[in-house]
Amino acid sequence: MPRYSDELIEEICSRNDIVDVVGRYVKLSKRGSTYFGLCPFHNEKTASFSVTPSKQMYYCFGCGAGGNVITFLMNYENFSFTEAIQELAKNAGIELPKQEYSPEQKREADKRQLLFDANKEAGKFYYAMLRSERGKKAYEYFVGRKLSDETMKKFGLGYSDMYSDSLYKYLKSKGYKDELLKETGLFTYDEAKGAHDKFWNRAMFPIMDVHNKIIGFGGRVMGDGEPKYLNSPETRIFDKGRNLYGLNIARSSKRDGLLLCEGYMDVISLHQAGFDNAVASLGTALTSGHANLLKRYTKDVYLTYDSDGAGVKAALRAIPILKQVGITAKVVDMKPYKDPDEFIKALGAEAYEDRIKNAENSFMFEIRMLEKQFNLSDPTEKTSFQHAVAEKLLSFPEELERNNYLEAVADKYMMGYDNLRKLVLSLAAKGVPQRKEKDEVSERRSRNIKKVDGMKQSEKLLLTYLIEDTGLFEQLKGYISPSDFSEGLYSQAATMLFEQYEQNKTVNPAQIISRFEDEEDQRELASLFNAKVRFLSTKTEQEKALLETVIRVKQNSLDNMSQNLDPTDMGGLQKLIEEKKKLTNMNRLVFTINIPEE
Repeated sequence: MPRYSDELIEEICSRNDIVDVVGRYVKLSKRGSTYFGLCPFHNEKTASFSVTPSKQMYYCFGCGAGGNVITFLMNYENFSFTEAIQELAKNAGIELPKQEYSPEQKREADKRQLLFDANKEAGKFYYAMLRSERGKKAYEYFVGRKLSDETMKKFGLGYSDMYSDSLYKYLKSKGYKDELLKETGLFTYDEAKGAHDKFWNRAMFPIMDVHNKIIGFGGRVMGDGEPKYLNSPETRIFDKGRNLYGLNIARSSKRDGLLLCEGYMDVISLHQAGFDNAVASLGTALTSGHANLLKRYTKDVYLTYDSDGAGVKAALRAIPILKQVGITAKVVDMKPYKDPDEFIKALGAEAYEDRIKNAENSFMFEIRMLEKQFNLSDPTEKTSFQHAVAEKLLSFPEELERNNYLEAVADKYMMGYDNLRKLVLSLAAKGVPQRKEKDEVSERRSRNIKKVDGMKQSEKLLLTYLIEDTGLFEQLKGYISPSDFSEGLYSQAATMLFEQYEQNKTVNPAQIISRFEDEEDQRELASLFNAKVRFLSTKTEQEKALLETVIRVKQNSLDNMSQNLDPTDMGGLQKLIEEKKKLTNMNRLVFTINIPEE
């Protein structure tokens, strides 16, 4: 990864105002000096996502996501640190210098680029093979699936030769070494037999990331071999849980929402029919990673899975996953056909458009599938069904939304609105566990981030006070220094903050975040600089709270100094005594705070 200077990074950030950048993705409303909107990183109905121009930072008080303009692009667009810098530089019209790599960074960058290059060469090989005499069977297969030459070209479709070492020999002739080829996932190595192509005698589907780079392949066997479909294993550049087939094209579609399919051919057939907003997961069930990826491009997803039992199960599994990230899902009915590919061939694009328009609300689809588990002509089972429905209705925390669905269900299944409502309230009163979908982001955050203790909170508050009112640096001089911050990251942040003030008489927290490339560090720093300091109603109360915070931080610092002091260190002992005197005098101090109102 290139090493850009701190000065250049700061110049790029200063030319990309965070309100403008975030505003391209999130609808923001101004409240005082801060902008608020719905967090793009977790599902919420009340805006807790803040963007502060004075700090050039964003922070979500709901899920804890935070950082500067670089961090935002890294998280939202799935960019690396370098890719985010390059995108921001492009936005600002700044030409980046050619950068030198550290030996380790150069090896990693070269390895990734070589993997991209090898996949591109493999794609070219498969593409040419399809159009050769040996690829005739696969070409006829695609033609039999009603694909045009233009569509085959658009998706880079190809064929892996019937000989199991054709691609290996081809890439070796291009100068690729076995050490790299082993990492592509395109070959199987055997001590006795040597290297063999993983894909042979298969119709090939190149898998591309959103930047149109080939990261893997899918292959359908020609004949009766097993498995019928084979996908590349995960590699340094291929993560199945963070990529969707066809998204490189669908992300630019002018159509509303995205169509979520099960297979490659479904996606290709839909695109050929004009539905260029179709995507599919890569041989795996839908994951939360896929859902978060989808949310970057849409809030509406149409599940157009197979109409068989497996497709129904996949839809039922996908609905709550999509709901967790705030995506509204609807289910497209494919019957009497199995999948979108068959449907399009039989009835055409216009009929499919009608199915999209009449797609079923995902909750009503869940209730309809639930109904099939009960014999409603039996009074006992009918009662059990009604109880199951009432439990599902408890998943809506908002009364208005719950009542709307309650009315719709009662009307469709002739349960009686009042009776069903009483049952829901009765179950709630009895403490029946709500089937409320959990906020995955919050769960993951609580699992991975240790609970902040009192001292950490005090240090966080003090850092936020200093950012909010730089006049405090002069008032605290002689009482508080970076060495008084005990935690590693907190201490580093404090050191940088004090250095900024000493040099410029101002602070730039967003610049500090730019010096940390680890995502967890960036997130924690954003949290440090956004501790809540405005919960007190009067200026006097705030100033009193600040004094108490300063005393707690200093007391903790002196306790640590005392515990680690060598009894023979007379100089250290003298310093400790002097600092304790200062601490005693602090009780009589009055700090003046000038924090602008939101």
